Amino acid sequence: MLDVARANAEKILQNVRKVIFGKDEIVELALTALLSRGHLLIEDVPGVGKTTLAKSLARSLGCQFRRIQFTPDLLPSDITGVSMYNQKTGEFEFRPGPVMAQIVLADEINRASPKTQSALLECMEERQITVDGVTHAMPRPFLVLATLNPIEYEGTFPLPEAQLDRFLVRLSLGYPGLEDEMAIMEAQQRQHPVDGLGQVVSAEDLLALQEEVTTVRVDVLVREYIARLVEKSRSHPAVYLGASPRGSLALFRSGQALALLRGRDYVLPDDIKALAVPALAHRLILEPSARMEGKASKQVVEEALANLPVPGARPSPMLRR
Repeated sequence: MLDVARANAEKILQNVRKVIFGKDEIVELALTALLSRGHLLIEDVPGVGKTTLAKSLARSLGCQFRRIQFTPDLLPSDITGVSMYNQKTGEFEFRPGPVMAQIVLADEINRASPKTQSALLECMEERQITVDGVTHAMPRPFLVLATLNPIEYEGTFPLPEAQLDRFLVRLSLGYPGLEDEMAIMEAQQRQHPVDGLGQVVSAEDLLALQEEVTTVRVDVLVREYIARLVEKSRSHPAVYLGASPRGSLALFRSGQALALLRGRDYVLPDDIKALAVPALAHRLILEPSARMEGKASKQVVEEALANLPVPGARPSPMLRR
């Protein structure tokens, strides 16, 4: 089963790389989040390919896809849906909003007000929404791919801490290199390459991949390494509020997915080190004095990694004899 899962994951990676040039590590981390049943936040300046990455992932997976363009006048009911009275039946009927899809692209999520952003809290965490006291289950799989412009730009609202904590990882694409930028221009000479991107796996294949991820072994020493890393980031003098146990679980789950993508049925400390910044940095709130000094949460996680010993390999039972 591991070989089949790895082959399907490789199909998705190769398909997305037809559109996203020179960002193989970012594409791998994005797929890691999806295989972990987690939601993905892509934060960067406008124009570097955030929406393109989200759309290419959605097209590759063959799932029901909806896009929500977040704007300042968007209301929570525009996302979740409403209950409307049907005069023929004499009953209220639920009209689902665009969030009732398998893959939801929340484009420029920080352009909506915090009230509207909070409409995603329940569905992202509990895979359900409640409208007028009635709970509706989300489809499976359910994944939110959100793009975000940096908060220093006008017309945006910072995401509340509770909202940020719902995202398994936060990624940044960054500017392409010289050769990659030339390749982008060549690829888009006639049409955008994402328009010709096809489906490579089915929704059932994705669910099977997510199930296979849970079978990847995480040794007790690796679990301890995760817990110590999160604890060390909490106790950093620059941190006002550290990551909750949700941060530890994010590292645990994403570590399993990354190991599978790399062809292993066990997690290494190197997997956790690769995921530490994407999975933890956005969950840390720094002291005001640290922010004034220009310190970033990424630096805090990197310092915690540098000061934490990496666990060694445990001897197998055969060697103990």
